[in-house]
Amino acid sequence: MGIGGSGMSGLAALLLQAGKQVTGSDREDSPAVEKLRKQGIRVLVGQKAENVNPATELVVYSHAITPDNPELRQAALLGIPMVSYPEALGLLMQEKRGIAVAGTHGKTTTSALTVMMLKNAGLAPSFVIGGEICGVGNSGVGKGDYLVVEACEYRRSFLFYYPEIAVITSIEEDHLDYYRNLSEIEEAFDSFASQVKPGGCLVLCAEEENVVKCIRSQATKVVTYGFARGHWQATDIEECASGTFFYCSFQGKRLGRIHLPLSGRHNVLNALAVTALGKQLGIDFSIISRGLASFPGVHRRMEITGEVKGILVMDDYGHHPTEIRVTLQALKTRYPGRRLIVIFQPHQYSRTRFLLEDFAASFQLADRVILPDIYFVRDSEREKQLVNSALLAERIRRHGRQALYLPGEGDIIAYLKEIVTAGDIVLTIGAGPINRLGQLFVNEMKKELSG
Repeated sequence: MGIGGSGMSGLAALLLQAGKQVTGSDREDSPAVEKLRKQGIRVLVGQKAENVNPATELVVYSHAITPDNPELRQAALLGIPMVSYPEALGLLMQEKRGIAVAGTHGKTTTSALTVMMLKNAGLAPSFVIGGEICGVGNSGVGKGDYLVVEACEYRRSFLFYYPEIAVITSIEEDHLDYYRNLSEIEEAFDSFASQVKPGGCLVLCAEEENVVKCIRSQATKVVTYGFARGHWQATDIEECASGTFFYCSFQGKRLGRIHLPLSGRHNVLNALAVTALGKQLGIDFSIISRGLASFPGVHRRMEITGEVKGILVMDDYGHHPTEIRVTLQALKTRYPGRRLIVIFQPHQYSRTRFLLEDFAASFQLADRVILPDIYFVRDSEREKQLVNSALLAERIRRHGRQALYLPGEGDIIAYLKEIVTAGDIVLTIGAGPINRLGQLFVNEMKKELSG
């Protein structure tokens, strides 16, 4: 139930490849749903009691499914065993050597880098992550012993996992519709860290103060990484058109130079986490380095949508103030001197309200900001009355940046046509379907060229 979600679609595909008979439902069609159909999974659009087959052996539901969902109620009435998505993934991890990557930011890219590093090492991992690795997908069944999982902290989902190796990339305020404050979030991450199996390893970012706190109560082996501190360090960082180069050292000993086909210092940290993880598994540094250099990228992570009339259109999944800041910094570093026009769709009313001032301050490197309506997910009608994109635009202007609220796709595309010039970068950013607007803009501009 909720099979079109990023994690759920990956889990469904994983179970199908493992020989299970899988069916599913979702509220609407989507590219993820269509991809599952092409793989042979029957997906019903619209959730009704009659969709539940009494012969079903197990129901797996996403956290987006509410208690009053007719399918959930029918499954309970029929006495069918039910587990949540993270519970199901935790059960699969019991059969494998688990690698769980957690953090407020960076977990998708770090998980994806881990998968490709293990593949390059010939270890054939199974994996379920929240983003699509370009040319690979967001899940897969490998013949090897490892299962790589992107471990989400929402509703303490990651507490169903007992990994051999756990990575924590960052800890900040988020999901404040569930957690009361940062202290509760830190407690959840501390509990997650304590669930590493005996003999396992905890890999932590030493640059993040909130992450470092997790070290204090852990009895398991701890490995840290960072720029100026940590067992593993990155130095002499150089960014260029082909990505980022840096030297990697372990406890002061330089091991070699790494080429990462990604931009941004935050991605250097992600690569360091994977290097530390790989060495913990006994993989040679040269193999790790080769795996990182061959990384094909993740869809919606600083992904190029298209280029037309000298205008570069890009897309990113960032939906937290910190993610916005580091993405804009990476783009400004990689493309110096180019004007940056950002179209940001806030994701979730409660997140926007709780982090309003942080969002407002996160666009300092944007030359112009355009805001459509907030993407609705998991919120109450009351939350919708408390905040809106027009308010966020006003707060961004208070911070000295140009910001405009435009509700419709047509309005935004018309406005872009008025203001863009050759050399500009147009970035769509957000966890909702804002990437569609970037593609529509590219298509419109190409039509003008051809006709």
